[in-house]
Amino acid sequence: MEKILSLIFNKIPIFKKLDIKLIKFFFVAGINTLFGYCIFAFLLYCGLHYSIAGFVATVLGILFNFKTYGSLVFKNKNNKLLFRFLLVYAIMYCVGVSSLWLFSLIRINAYIGSAIMMIPSGLLGYLLNKKLVFKT
Repeated sequence: MEKILSLIFNKIPIFKKLDIKLIKFFFVAGINTLFGYCIFAFLLYCGLHYSIAGFVATVLGILFNFKTYGSLVFKNKNNKLLFRFLLVYAIMYCVGVSSLWLFSLIRINAYIGSAIMMIPSGLLGYLLNKKLVFKT
């Protein structure tokens, strides 16, 4: 995957300056989101209450994300890093909720606020994972 992305992004000048791991991080984030949603939708289809389906999908999604980010983005399969990964998720949750609260103070609704925070949150998640979890 890294070779294909390198070939593609080395041809486009603006992408030459970007960290290939950052690009892979956002690509894998899309896969992780799809995985989590599919688990959630499947469990709803099976008749589970949305609260239980959401909880199970979140737990399985976090474990899946840990493995995909670790192996596909940061080339690290050390399972001992799971606690740090969970800490990053906790930080990201707090940042997300806090940013939505701040947006609410200036009358920006949660839909728009979360859309505004999508890229900054992704960058923060990448930096936290790179520096705290999968540091090289």
